[in-house]
Amino acid sequence: MELKKICVFCGSSLSGNEKFIQAAEALGRVLAGAGLGLVYGGATVGLMGRLADTVMAAGGMVEGVIPASLFSKEIPHPKITRLITTPTMHERKQKMYDMADGFIALPGGLGTLDELCEVLTWAQLGLHRKPIGLLNVSGYFDHFLQFLERACAEGLMDAKYLGLILREETPEALLRGFETYHAPPVHRWIRRQDR
Repeated sequence: MELKKICVFCGSSLSGNEKFIQAAEALGRVLAGAGLGLVYGGATVGLMGRLADTVMAAGGMVEGVIPASLFSKEIPHPKITRLITTPTMHERKQKMYDMADGFIALPGGLGTLDELCEVLTWAQLGLHRKPIGLLNVSGYFDHFLQFLERACAEGLMDAKYLGLILREETPEALLRGFETYHAPPVHRWIRRQDR
C-alpha cells in the first residue's frame, strides 16, 4: 500500500515532558519531509497543535477533523490546510480512519488510547490492513504493551495480534517499518468448544 496520509493520535495537553514535545515536532518534520500528509484531531492546543504547527512550518499538508462540540475545549486550528467539522466524536474517528493510510500514536491520554485501541480492534477483525505504530518516547507505551502481553498470557488475546503494533523510538524508524509492513493473517479466533 502506498502511504500518502498518516493519522496521528496524541494529547490535546502539551505535557511538561520536553521529550514528548520534541517527539511531536520531530514526527512533524519527518512527515513533511517524506511528503506525507498529516490527518489529526484538528486542535491548536497540546501536542496536537505542536505537531500540526511543525508540519505546516515544514511545508507539509495538514487535515484536521474535529466535532463542533469540542470547539470550546480543543480549539480548532485556524491555519491548517483543511479543517473538517463533524457532528459527533464517532464520525470524527471514522473520517480520520477513512482518510489515512496508517496510524501513529504519540503520548496522550484517554482520547489517544480510545483511538489507538479502536484501530487495533478493527485491524484484529480484518476491517483494515493499515500499519499502526507507537512512537514509544521514553517508554511511554511500555505498560500498555505489557497489558497486551498479559492478555495474551491469560488466553484473552492471540499473541499473533501483537504483530499489529509497530513500536519505535524515532519517527524515521517507525516510518521505515510502515513501508515494509504486512498485516498478520486474520482467522476466526473463537472455537466452538470455547463458547
